[in-house]
Amino acid sequence: MNKAITDGLQLMPPAFANGLDVWSSQDGTPGSDTYQNATNAAFIPADQDFGGCLELVKNQSVQKLRYMGETPILPGCYLEIRARVKAVSGNLPAVRIAAWAGGAGGVHVAGVPETGPSVQLTSYGEIVEVRAIVGTGTRTGVDMPWGTAPLFGHFGLDLTGPNGGVVRIDDIVIEDVTHYFHRKMMDWVDVVDFGAIGDGVTDNTAAFEAADAAAAGRDVLVPAGSFYLGDHVTFENRVRFEGNVIMPDAKRLVLTRDFCLDQYIDAFGDEKLALKKALQALFNYTDHDALDLSGRRIELDGPIDVQAAVNNKTTFEVRRTIRNGQINAVAGPGWDVSPVTSQATYSASSPKTLSNVVNVANIEVGSLVSGNGVGREVYVTARNVGAQTLTLSRELHDAVGTQTFTFTRFRYALDFSGFVKLSKLTLDNVEFLLNGIGSGVLLPPDGQLMHIRDCFFTKPRDRAITSHGIGCQGMLVDRCRFLSNEQAMRAQDRTSIALNTNRNDVKLRDNMASRFAHFAILAGTGNVISGNHFFQGDDETNGLRTAGLILTAKNMRTTITGNYVDNCFIEINNEHDSDPDFASELSFGGLTIDGNVFMASNCADWFTWIVVKPYGSGHFLHGLHITGNTFRSINGSVARAESVDTTHAGLDAGRMRNVIVEANTFNAVTDPFQSPISIEHQENSDTQVWNVDFSRHLPFAGYARNVTAIVPVGQITAGASARVSTMPFATPRAGAGQNQVQLTWDQPCRGKVMVTARVDNPI
Repeated sequence: MNKAITDGLQLMPPAFANGLDVWSSQDGTPGSDTYQNATNAAFIPADQDFGGCLELVKNQSVQKLRYMGETPILPGCYLEIRARVKAVSGNLPAVRIAAWAGGAGGVHVAGVPETGPSVQLTSYGEIVEVRAIVGTGTRTGVDMPWGTAPLFGHFGLDLTGPNGGVVRIDDIVIEDVTHYFHRKMMDWVDVVDFGAIGDGVTDNTAAFEAADAAAAGRDVLVPAGSFYLGDHVTFENRVRFEGNVIMPDAKRLVLTRDFCLDQYIDAFGDEKLALKKALQALFNYTDHDALDLSGRRIELDGPIDVQAAVNNKTTFEVRRTIRNGQINAVAGPGWDVSPVTSQATYSASSPKTLSNVVNVANIEVGSLVSGNGVGREVYVTARNVGAQTLTLSRELHDAVGTQTFTFTRFRYALDFSGFVKLSKLTLDNVEFLLNGIGSGVLLPPDGQLMHIRDCFFTKPRDRAITSHGIGCQGMLVDRCRFLSNEQAMRAQDRTSIALNTNRNDVKLRDNMASRFAHFAILAGTGNVISGNHFFQGDDETNGLRTAGLILTAKNMRTTITGNYVDNCFIEINNEHDSDPDFASELSFGGLTIDGNVFMASNCADWFTWIVVKPYGSGHFLHGLHITGNTFRSINGSVARAESVDTTHAGLDAGRMRNVIVEANTFNAVTDPFQSPISIEHQENSDTQVWNVDFSRHLPFAGYARNVTAIVPVGQITAGASARVSTMPFATPRAGAGQNQVQLTWDQPCRGKVMVTARVDNPI
C-alpha cells in the first residue's frame, strides 16, 4: 500500500529551491515566521553533495524547521520523514526529525510524541541522515505513535545543542512506508516464507510447524501448490488452504482452531479422503469433541473403515460427535456384496461358536449368518483363522451338527467394526443417502452409550444400523427417519431391516420407519421403545404383514409405549436360544405394551398385532401387561388382535402368571381380548351346571384358569318362580379347550350371572 499512489495523496513537501516561504522557523502553523528573507537562512543552489539545499545558522536553543503544509495522518498509514544534513562550520549541533500534531479545527493535539531519535553531528562535511516514522498505531519501529486524534502534521527537523554552527540540509522527504509493517499488519503468515515448497515431494513438516509457531494468533496461509507432509502436523492457529497437502495414511493433520470438514476438504482436495483425515483427527484429541461436516454432501464410492482411517487406536471411550452433513453413496465396486458359503459345525455346548469352518479366512467379521436353524440378525463377531472358528453375535436355535452356512458381508458407509471397543459416539443430524447401493452404520463389536439422533437413513440396500456384537449396549436412537429402498415391494418380499441390537438398555424414541421387512430386532433386555411410527404395509388386497418389532429375549424387561404400530406386528420369540425348550429359566414376560396405536388396512383377516412365537416347548407368559392400547382395522376386519404362532411349539397356557390385558379399545376386531374379563351368561331353562364360555376373549389361546367373581344379575330362580339364594361353586379350565368356567348350583335353576375370570395366576 502506498497512499501517494493509490489515493493520490500529496505527501512530499516542496524543494527548498521553490522558496522558503513555506518553511517555518516555528511550529509550521499558519501565520508563523518563515525562513523567507531570514538572516540565518539561505538557499544554496549548487552544493557538491546535495545540489540545491538550505543553509541554516543555528541561533536558537532549538532551531526549528517545519513545512507549513498539512501532511495528512490516516489510520493504518505510516509515514517516514527523512533529512540528510552536514555541518559546514562552527559548533556541531544534534539533529532530529520533529513535528507539530494538528487535530480537528487546526487545534494542537498535546500529549503525543513530536520528535524522533536525535543524531549528534561529529565532523564537518560528513553527511548524516536522520529519520523517524509517524503513524496512528503503536508498533515496533514507529517513533511517533499518534493514535487517531491527530489528523495532520507539520513535519521538519530540529537542531539542538550549542548555537553558532552552520549546517546544510538537503530537501526533506516524506514517504508512505506502510509496507514496512505489512507482515505484522497482515492476519496471516505464509508457509513458503518458512521454507515450504509445493512440489508434492519435499517434506514440509518443519516449515509448516515453524509458520504455525510464528503466526501467534494469525492465520497460516498454504498457498497454491501441493505440499507433502511426512509426519504429523498440528496447527494451533487457523489455516487457509489455497493449495493442498499430501500425507501418508498413518500421519495426522490436526486443525485445532478450525476443526470442521470444510477445512479438511480444502486441505486435501478430496471429500472422501478429507472425511477419513478428519475422523483420524477426531479420535486423536483435537481439543474438539465434535466433527462438523459443515452441511456438506460427501460422495462415497465405497465404505469408510473408520478404524483403518484412525489407524493408531482400537479402543476409544471418550465422547465424540459427528454431525451436520450428508453422506451420499455413489456406485463403485467398494459397495459390492458377495456372499460366501462354507461348511461349519455347531454345538449347543458352545452356543456362540461355529467350529471346523471351511475356508474360514474368506469369511469377514461383520457377516450376516444364514442357514438352517439360524435366527434373524446373527452376525460374525470375531474370527480365528488358526482355530478355524467363528464367534457369533447370537445363539442358533436349531443348528446342531454340520451344515453349509451362508455369510453375507454388507457394506456400510461408516464401518466401526475394526475397533475392539468404541463408546460414547454420537451421530447427530447426519443424512445417509444410501440410494439402494450401500448400508448405513456398522457398530463396533464392543462399547456402550452410542447415540444416533436426528439422522436420516434413506434407501439402505440391506441395513440402516447393524450391531454385530455388543457395541449397542445402552444405545439411544432418537428422532431418526428410516426410509426403505423397497417401498414398492410386497411386505413379504422385503429383506432390508432398519436396525438390530444384541445388548441391553436400548432406547428407541420418536423414530419413523417406512416399509422395511422389519423395523427393529432386539435381542437384549431393558429396552424402552416409545413414540415411534413403523409402517410396513403395501398395496396388496388381503396382503401379508411382517413383524415390525421383534423381541428375542424371553424375559425382556421392556416397555413399548406410545408407538404407532402401522400394518405390522410385535413378535415375541426365543429364536436366539440354543436350547429353546423351557427348562428352569424365565419364560416370556417382563413386558409392558401400553398406550400404543395399532392399525392395519387391507390385510388378511387372520392378521394379529401381537404374536408370541415359541421356538421350543414348555414356555408360558409371565409378567405381560397390555393396557390402554387402540386396535383398529380398516378396509376389512380382523378376527383377533393377538395370537400364538405354533410353527415350532405352542404355549403352556396352564402356567401363565401376571398377565394383565385391560382398558384397550377395539375397532373392526371380531374377538377383543382381555384378562381379567367379565362375561354375562344367561340360562333360560333350569340347569344345574352352567358352562360359561370365555374362549373368544381370553388372550393368547389361554385357559380360564381362575374365577375372581360371580355376580347374579337379577333373581336366580328354580321352576316357575322359586328363588335360589345359594351360590354355585366354580370349576375353571372346563371344556375341551379349558377355556370355560363351569358353575354348579345346588339345584337346577335359571337366570343371568356376570362371571369374571382370568387367564393366569396373579402371582
